[in-house]
Amino acid sequence: MKDCIFCKIVEGIIPSTKYYEDEHCYAFSDANPMAPIHILIVPKKHVASLADLEQIDDAALAACLRAAEKIAQKLGVKDGYRLASNCGKNAHQSVQHLHFHLLAGEKLSPKMG
Repeated sequence: MKDCIFCKIVEGIIPSTKYYEDEHCYAFSDANPMAPIHILIVPKKHVASLADLEQIDDAALAACLRAAEKIAQKLGVKDGYRLASNCGKNAHQSVQHLHFHLLAGEKLSPKMG
């Protein structure tokens, strides 16, 4: 999608700090981190949100989830991490491209959001 900021990051049009990449997904630093470690994991194929899973194959979705653990191990996360995906306006999804927030590096609040 030509107007999607995450698609432009995946394509290399907008620079990012890459943490992981494979054939299905790309992971980079969040521009507005909410924790010491805050990385976004996105499928390379544009899919708006979790509500649109029929538009993404299972391998790509699984790759995004597996990337979270690979990144956590690479960064030495020992005490756990949170993986979250906001879906839709009421959940405060700010970019209409499916993405997962990997949050770690401190004790996280039990409240989500």
